[in-house]
Amino acid sequence: MNWLQTIIIAIVEGITEFLPISSTGHMIVVESILGVEPTEFVKAFTVIIQFGAILSVLVLYFKRFFQSWDFYWKLLVAFIPAAVFGLLFSEKIDEMLERVEVVAIMLILGGILMLFVDKLFSKKDNNQTITYRKAFVIGLCQCIAMIPGVSRSMATIVGGMSQKLTRRQAAEFSFFLAVPTMFAASVYKLYKLITVPESKTVLIENIDKLLVGNLVAFIVAVLAIKFFIGFISKYGFKAFGYYRVIVGGILLLLLLLGYPLNEL
Repeated sequence: MNWLQTIIIAIVEGITEFLPISSTGHMIVVESILGVEPTEFVKAFTVIIQFGAILSVLVLYFKRFFQSWDFYWKLLVAFIPAAVFGLLFSEKIDEMLERVEVVAIMLILGGILMLFVDKLFSKKDNNQTITYRKAFVIGLCQCIAMIPGVSRSMATIVGGMSQKLTRRQAAEFSFFLAVPTMFAASVYKLYKLITVPESKTVLIENIDKLLVGNLVAFIVAVLAIKFFIGFISKYGFKAFGYYRVIVGGILLLLLLLGYPLNEL
């Protein structure tokens, strides 16, 4: 993976991580188009640069992380399901990270849901406080996002709206939940690299790419979050639904025509 590929992938991560369009799915597709070989380091890189995206949430919502201990307990309740599923099915998840057709299908299915999500969950609760039960339901929804192309952001936002939260509330809780979830995934990948001598050497040799990737992802993610909150508050999620369906449809068409996206 050269420097241009590193920066492009980091930009894609920063733009897509908090939008309901699947950051992992987009990075898999972009890596295929750029001809990046899906080595263990490349797979780890796409996870580890999430540190930069995490930092963007901490910077933009700094005060919210000091509001109460109750806030952290609810994040923990929402985080536990993904932690359990991630540990149990980590190898299966890694296998799916190379399947562009899985990404395409999930983009389309998720896009269809996005087209109707505002109408499906239009009724709001008079008490829009995020309870422990609501946090747990959102956490369960997050587990679905382990399938590439689903989108962690989409799954948690839809989960929040199913619990009668407003679009903004659901999106912001999705951002907050991303911090422990993505941090744990990044640390786990980093640990797996460090404990294997060959992988540790590759990591050390490419530490500069990891640092630059995180910096680029952080800057772009800050801009993406600001845009996203303003956009959905005003227009809802339909545009993201159309985008997902179009991109997923194009990918499926290319695969059906024999374009070897999985082999690039």
